[in-house]
Amino acid sequence: MSLRTLPLLFLNLGGEMLYILDQRLRAQNIPGDKARKVLNDIVSTMFNRKFMEELFKPQELYSKKALRTVYDRLAHASIMRLNQASMDKLYDLMTMAFKYQVLLCPRPKDVLLITFNHLDAIKGFIQDSPAILHQVDEAFRQLVETYGNLSDGEFQLIRQRLLIFFQDLHIRVSIFLKDKVQNSNGRFVLPVSGPVPWGTEVPGLIRVFNSKGEEVKQVEFKHGGSYVTAPKEGSFEFDGDRVLKLGTNMYSVNHPVETHISGTSKNLVSRMQESISPNPLAKEELNFLARLIGGMEIKKSSGPEPGFQLNLFTTDEEEEQAALSRPEELSYEVINIQATQDQQRSKELAQIMGEFEITDQPRRSTSKGDALLAMMDEL
Repeated sequence: MSLRTLPLLFLNLGGEMLYILDQRLRAQNIPGDKARKVLNDIVSTMFNRKFMEELFKPQELYSKKALRTVYDRLAHASIMRLNQASMDKLYDLMTMAFKYQVLLCPRPKDVLLITFNHLDAIKGFIQDSPAILHQVDEAFRQLVETYGNLSDGEFQLIRQRLLIFFQDLHIRVSIFLKDKVQNSNGRFVLPVSGPVPWGTEVPGLIRVFNSKGEEVKQVEFKHGGSYVTAPKEGSFEFDGDRVLKLGTNMYSVNHPVETHISGTSKNLVSRMQESISPNPLAKEELNFLARLIGGMEIKKSSGPEPGFQLNLFTTDEEEEQAALSRPEELSYEVINIQATQDQQRSKELAQIMGEFEITDQPRRSTSKGDALLAMMDEL
């Protein structure tokens, strides 16, 4: 399976996380300076140079639990704080959105266009911060360098690996249900209309050739869809028309978004259980992940600016119900990292584990009615 999948998974999920946060910051009329600080801090941490260098090295995907740890770290890179239930909900929205995009990807190669759409939008969030813009531009350069010359077969392996990663996640999202692109069981509805992949023809015609390669017969058939030829290929250049809309911000229009665990997700197949259970490589993976996260420099607030708690639920009862109904196999609460090798490594990991600790920022109010606490109530 492809060893080049992780950067695409990480960047696209991170882009979806920023879409959600940006939409709620604007919808709740959070002061511009505070909103910019939140987005700038998260983007700066996400595109940390050392972390990007490690991310783009050929490697297998992290387990679901390990990857979730990275986004937990990112979500707390600024003055925001999310409790366990709210972080679960945010992560559900991120994963289901990108899963939908991968499923609808016309060509395997177009997963790169989806990534570029996310990066283009991220640059819009931090356009007033030249240093952070440079970080994102450098990530774009690494993407082009890494994926620019891959064959169609290699992109097919990447897309297949992404689909395997998402295949057992069937979380219902209200925005998808309302648009009738997701069924009540959490599975997506694939369209039978629209443009066909670039470089292909609209289905409906069978050509028959003889042994000399000459066309001798044509047979038409009804395909049952409503397809059209793609107008043009999306641009893979630094600044270009991507054409493909997958990966753009679906929260730019105000939608209340809820998530629900479907019945099928409560009884996940053994493949997913194995992927989040301890295995012979788990200890080494988590030790390596700890080094990466330990190297993600998070700028501390230089002033007395208070932090604030974000809550994705309207009431305490709704939050408690969500926590109780969430299947245990989808819980990513704790990762234990153990070091049993030499003493120097133990000291190194102890220091890194210390960096995992996040101290609560002082906040002006803990009331559910506070505007900052209700920032994501409509999600």
